[in-house]
Amino acid sequence: MAEQHLYQTGIIGNCAFIAHVNKNTDISWLCWPRFDSPFVFGGLLDKTKGGEFSILPQGDYTSHQYYIENTNVLRTEISTEDGKYRVTDFAPRFHLYERYFKPLMLIRKIEPLEGNPRITIKCNPVCDYGKGKMRSSRGSNHIDYIGCDENMQLSTDISLNYILDEKDFVLNEAKYLILTYGYNLEAPIKTTAENFLRDTVSYWRRWIKHSSIASFYQPLVIRSALVLKIHQYEDTGAIIAASTTSLPESPGSTRNWDYRYCWLRDSFYVLTSLNHIGHFEEMEKYFNYLSDISFAEDERYQPLYGIGGERTITENTLDHLEGYLGEKPIRIGNQAYEHIQNDIYGQVLISMLPLYTDHRFVFSERSDSIKWIEGVLSKIERTIDEKDAGIWEFRNIANVHCYSNLFQWAGAQAALKMAKTIGNQDFEERAQILIDKAAAHIEACYDPVRKVYANAVGSEHLDASTLQLIVMNYLDPTSDRAKDHLKALEAELKTEDGLFYRYLHADDFGKPKTTFLICAFWYVEALACVGRLDEAITEFENLIKYCNHLMLFSEDVDAKTGSQWGNFPQTYSHVGLMNAAYRIATKLDRPVFL
Repeated sequence: MAEQHLYQTGIIGNCAFIAHVNKNTDISWLCWPRFDSPFVFGGLLDKTKGGEFSILPQGDYTSHQYYIENTNVLRTEISTEDGKYRVTDFAPRFHLYERYFKPLMLIRKIEPLEGNPRITIKCNPVCDYGKGKMRSSRGSNHIDYIGCDENMQLSTDISLNYILDEKDFVLNEAKYLILTYGYNLEAPIKTTAENFLRDTVSYWRRWIKHSSIASFYQPLVIRSALVLKIHQYEDTGAIIAASTTSLPESPGSTRNWDYRYCWLRDSFYVLTSLNHIGHFEEMEKYFNYLSDISFAEDERYQPLYGIGGERTITENTLDHLEGYLGEKPIRIGNQAYEHIQNDIYGQVLISMLPLYTDHRFVFSERSDSIKWIEGVLSKIERTIDEKDAGIWEFRNIANVHCYSNLFQWAGAQAALKMAKTIGNQDFEERAQILIDKAAAHIEACYDPVRKVYANAVGSEHLDASTLQLIVMNYLDPTSDRAKDHLKALEAELKTEDGLFYRYLHADDFGKPKTTFLICAFWYVEALACVGRLDEAITEFENLIKYCNHLMLFSEDVDAKTGSQWGNFPQTYSHVGLMNAAYRIATKLDRPVFL
């Protein structure tokens, strides 16, 4: 499998921000103060205008990068002729004063391992997406960076002259760099860094210990869970699709999207996978975010919202940036917020169903249930017969999509269960009517000659999203109809290497050139559902090869080269892995570690 264009970064985060650390030690992506803010380091999209925060030797070197086990603390070891050193990067997160401490603070510990390595530290933050450079000014033991109405501070026990002049020096003892946004560090540097490192490692390991993760490929599931966790913006409960923007789906495709927002659909999948491993706190936080959106007087849900619940996410392009591998356009914002996508109502209901059916949640805390369920049911009633843009967000194509109606069906099923829980007969009757209507639309997509469900009513095209007909149990997995549907999809959309295309017909931007990872994991789930368990395991084992060196997965994979494309890491892909592993473990009768 080719290694070209493999994303050579790891991520760190604390549910307030996410930073990408390249194997060359550069902080190649960091948006402050929010996930969707302009970057202060953006070398991922422009090596010149994106700024730099690197710790590098003179001359040639090799790099080895890994996480401290069961944490989001990342280490990069650099080996040179002069010696070897290690950079430990992390975003502090731990429990303090009865709440989570998650400051806008990035800590870098640099320690010699062998010999006498000489290093150069470069810290050149930018502002307004690289249109401006931040000015530096010297303090007593810190450097202030100011620009575009933003201010940051780098506190360190390294000579400020070495950093400001980018002068190399011998690293003969552990040194520390603490970068903060919007406030000054008024505490000792070394003690603060070491205490925060210890407490952050302890927090992440405790979080994993409190997870019920099956033994089937457990390390991969653990890493995926850690990835998903830091994609929740804890201040509001919103969950973003990815921390990056404009990493292209394929070369020259112009499918370069901004994913730093909360898609209600993606959130459903993330919460499902975290629920499988016993984490519910994220669901309750998300419910608060969702409640704020739901009680607005909008007639319909948008497909995505800002992490603060913002409804207008105007899409613009930044022409001054070079782009990842020169790929343009660079998009900020996402026009998909204007789309009609009717699957999301069902996903909202299913996401919240455990709050009503799982007795580990205290039902009395759902005091606003009637108003909330009424609101979502009304939205489904208004949209059940509409054409929409579908899961893949077609910009100029509208159909009665099979996938959209599947989740209208599943959402109405969830509403029916909620209605029974709260004893509301009216809601039960309304939900049943919606179940029947959605099922009728789904059946209108069925092609009896090919024995397959098409992507939409009146269409001949096949779509991997209809794998969910089996996974969501609309089709009885033991039935011939489910098995025939699966065979037809794999015959048309599966590659020789087990990857899966979303679809092969042309859309607004032509025909897709790369495969979509979550579709391949859906395929694995569907195989397990219909009883083809050995094949499911084989296909799963094949797919996990498409991660980078840290077990992080992108959105898309080139079927010919195996290279990673699309925004990275992609929550969708990690969710797909977790759910597929859970499904296989359950079929193996090993749902928890033994």
